[in-house]
Amino acid sequence: MLNSIWIVIPVSIVLGFLSGLGTGGGSLLILWLTLIMDVPQNDARTMNLMFFVPAAVIACIFRWKQGRLDFKKVLPGILSGCAAAGVCSLLIAGQTPGLLKKAFGILLIITGIREIFYQTQSR
Repeated sequence: MLNSIWIVIPVSIVLGFLSGLGTGGGSLLILWLTLIMDVPQNDARTMNLMFFVPAAVIACIFRWKQGRLDFKKVLPGILSGCAAAGVCSLLIAGQTPGLLKKAFGILLIITGIREIFYQTQSR
């Protein structure tokens, strides 16, 4: 029932919308895939990357056209993020799925707590 095309398409649209807003649609996608669709953790991570990369590129293009993306300011973050992603991918490649699930759960809890207490700074 939940893996029918009539459920998957609306869920994908909502997650793509959230990814475009920069609110962590990828994290929700992994939760959807592992908890609802019963996809193994490794497959869910791969599918998340395949989902996130095109969504992020499209969102970046729109933000750049709006004048909200300054490459000089974000380039250090892009480079260090890519380096960290590569190193972490190599480090966790041989780890057990249980460890990865726990690490991801801790990350989600920390992110959730941060979001609850986050306050925007007035300009």
